[in-house]
Amino acid sequence: MKLRQSRREEPEINLIPLIDVMLFLLIFFVVTTTFTRNSGITLNLPEASPRPVEEREAPIEIVVDAQGRYYVNDQLVVNKQIETLKKALQLATQGKDHPALVISADANATHQSVVSALDAALQLGLVQVSMTTRQPEGARP
Repeated sequence: MKLRQSRREEPEINLIPLIDVMLFLLIFFVVTTTFTRNSGITLNLPEASPRPVEEREAPIEIVVDAQGRYYVNDQLVVNKQIETLKKALQLATQGKDHPALVISADANATHQSVVSALDAALQLGLVQVSMTTRQPEGARP
């Protein structure tokens, strides 16, 4: 039996899938590349000598204890009246442009005493008001 001798074909590389992959990579890099935009305007920025930043004034502190008494910067206010508290705040704010105010109230202080302190501050035009709190024991920061 005589077998036909088959022709041996030369192996060839099909380039079409390779071209598709290269085109895909080119599109990917073009899309993901960030382009810097250079302005045509040249600026010569002014110089300034470095100087230390002015320190901020210490905030005014109002402490409200459990009995509803007020302390302005660790000074006991004579009574619990809002007018007396306003006078104490006026004395504490003399000579300060825009002072900050920190209210520290006892957890057992009445809600009315804290609201009265906020009201007195707002009537005097103190708008930078913050309240202090503490984290419960065992809580993670």
